[in-house]
Order: sequence, then structure tokens, then C-alpha cells
Amino acid sequence: MFNRTLLAAAFSVLAITPAIAAERPLSKVTVVFDKPLPNVPGKSMRGVIVDYAPGAASPAHRHPNSAFIYATVLEGEVRSSVNGEPAKVYKPGENWYEAPGAFHGVSANASDSKPAKLMAVFVLDSNETVLVTPSDK
Repeated sequence: MFNRTLLAAAFSVLAITPAIAAERPLSKVTVVFDKPLPNVPGKSMRGVIVDYAPGAASPAHRHPNSAFIYATVLEGEVRSSVNGEPAKVYKPGENWYEAPGAFHGVSANASDSKPAKLMAVFVLDSNETVLVTPSDK
């Protein structure tokens, strides 16, 4: 329970950071699971759902250096750019990977009229408490 509260607090920092141009609405992040990997001592798997209202986005950010991340779009369309690659729009069922310490420069709903949702799964050191660090690069 403590981990969920701590993770929720970490993502709250992401949600309140005023780093988005033109006052875009911010994404909402919900931790849906957090389990140690029994066959990989010291590692855990954590999952979050990111809900984007129409026009919503997340500030540019980084994840922990131990975090391997797999993200898949569940509904709507999400625009994403990792490590300076050109931004791409992902549709339901499409996915991307983020290497440890990657810079996530763009994470936004591609629509100003429809909501979008993605699930991100982290495999990381179990002792990591901060999943998102706002960053400009």
C-alpha cells in the first residue's frame, strides 16, 4: 500500500508540473500493479494507466536508469517521442519501448476532441521510488 501511495505521489509531480506550452490539460496516471519479480531478485514490475483527456499531455520527463518500459495504447491515439526521435502517433494496440534513462520529450493525446489511454509497464529496481522526473533534456 505504501508503494502505491508513493508511486501516486511521484506521478502527481508529473501531473502538476507547469511545463506544457499553451496550458494544455495534463494526463492522469493511475498505478494498477506493483509486484516483485520472484525469479529476479531486486527487480519489480509496475504498471500504470495514463489517461489523456482531449488535448492533454505530460511534461517532458525521464524514468529511472534501471527502468525498462513497454507502453501500449489502449484507446484513442497517443503522440510520443523518445530520445529525440520524430514524434509518432500510436493507435490502439500499437506500442513502443523506452530504454533505461531514456528522455521522453513528447507524450500527448493526438486528439483535441477524443480521450486516449495507454498502459506503461516498468521493469525496474524494486527500491526505486520515483518513476518520473520532469526534464527538459
